[in-house]
Amino acid sequence: MKIGSSRSSFNNVSRRTFLSTSAAALLSVRAVTAKGEQASGGDPLPSWNDGPAKAAVLAFVRDTTEKSSPKYVEKADRIATFDQDGTLWTEHPLYGQAMFALKRVGKMAPEHPEWKQKDPFKSVLAGDRAAMSKFTETDWLQIVAVTHAGMSTEAFEGIVNDWIKTAKAPRFDRLYTDLVFQPMLEVMQYLRANGFRTYIVTGGGQEFVRAYSERVYGVPPEHVVGSSIVTNYDNSSGKPVLMREPKPFFIDDGPGKPVGINLFIGKRPQAAFGNSGSADFKSGDTQMLEWTQAGGGARLMMLVLHDDEKREYAYGPAAGLPDTGVGTFSEALLTEATKNAWIVISMKNDWKQIFPWQK
Repeated sequence: MKIGSSRSSFNNVSRRTFLSTSAAALLSVRAVTAKGEQASGGDPLPSWNDGPAKAAVLAFVRDTTEKSSPKYVEKADRIATFDQDGTLWTEHPLYGQAMFALKRVGKMAPEHPEWKQKDPFKSVLAGDRAAMSKFTETDWLQIVAVTHAGMSTEAFEGIVNDWIKTAKAPRFDRLYTDLVFQPMLEVMQYLRANGFRTYIVTGGGQEFVRAYSERVYGVPPEHVVGSSIVTNYDNSSGKPVLMREPKPFFIDDGPGKPVGINLFIGKRPQAAFGNSGSADFKSGDTQMLEWTQAGGGARLMMLVLHDDEKREYAYGPAAGLPDTGVGTFSEALLTEATKNAWIVISMKNDWKQIFPWQK
C-alpha cells in the first residue's frame, strides 16, 4: 500500500461491507481544543475561508436563533447530526475501527496458534495487504466476531480506550485523535454555543464511538447513534453485565440513518453533515440529508468533499477524483447534492487548515 496515496489496497472494503458483516461492531483521547471554541465577539469559524460554505453556516445559525427571524427554531428543536468517518476525522486508508479490528487480531494471536494456518487471520498476521483487500463479507464477519464480541460492554470500552491512546494513522504517523477536522470541531462548538444539540450519527459501532466521543468532540455518549450488535443481560455471576454477541442488531448506514435518528433522537434534525454516498445510495449519508431537508423551516445540509491530496487525501470518484471503496463520494451523490442545493465543502478551498496541528 502506498501510504501517501489517496488510493489504498483496501479499495474493496466498502463501509457497507464492513458494517453489514461486522454486525456493526465496527475513534480519540483528545478534548476539543480552545481553537474549537467560539471566542467572544470573534470569528466563530476561524479555520474556514470566507466563501459560500462558511456563509451558509453563519446564516443558518443566525436565521434559526434570532427570535425576529421567520425561520426561528425553538431551542428544544435545535438538533444537528454529524457522520463521523470522513466528516469529523480521517477515514483513509481504512476506517479507524477496521484498523482496530486488525490490530486486535495480532494482539489475540498468541492465544490462537491455529490462526497462522487459517484465513482470514493468516493474511492479517502476515500483513498480506493484497489478500486483505480481497476479504469477503464472511472474512470480515469472522474478524469482528472474535475482536468485538464475547465480552461485556464495559470490557469492550476498556479495550477501545487502551487502543485509541496509542493508535496512529499510517500516513501522518499521528494518533487518530490528532486527525479530527478542526473546521468541523468549530462548527459543532458554534452550534452548541447557540443552543443546538449535536449528535454523531455514524455507520461505525455505537459503543466504539461512545468510548471517546465526549473527550474528542464534546458529544456525550447518549448523543451517539451508531450501528450495534446484540447485547444480552447476564447476571449469572451475581454482577449484572451486558454481554456482546456476534450478531447484528442495527445497521446505522444509508437508509438506516434516518431510522436510527428517529429511534434514538426522536426528532428530525435541522442540520446534517456527511461526506459519502454510494452510486446506489445503499450506504453513506444521502438519506440522512434527505430526511433533514424534508422538514419545514430552516435546514442546512452539507457534504465534505476530500479533494486535498497535499494536506489530507483526495478521493471521489465525484469531480474527477480517484475512485475508492472507502468513503465513496459518488457522481450520483454530487448530482443529488446539486439537485437539492446541498452545500459541498471543498477541503482544499473552504478550509484554511484541516487538522488542529496543521497550518
